[in-house]
Amino acid sequence: MPEMDGFEATAMIRQAESAAGGHVPIYALTAHAMKGDAERCAASAGMDGHLAKPIRPPDLYAIVDACSPPGGGTGN
Repeated sequence: MPEMDGFEATAMIRQAESAAGGHVPIYALTAHAMKGDAERCAASAGMDGHLAKPIRPPDLYAIVDACSPPGGGTGN
């Protein structure tokens, strides 16, 4: 991202949420798979989680399921 990185973008979103309410799920998608990266994303950046490349489909599906409304968003 040319203007800001994901940590800065997350901080701005979280700041706006604190003023207006609500919560947007934010998950980092990164090439970094070092120990401690997930903790850095969650603790210092306020992200909901971390997904390292290469992406494993079951991990991605779990995140999408966790962020989806109950009933798959169909209103049922």
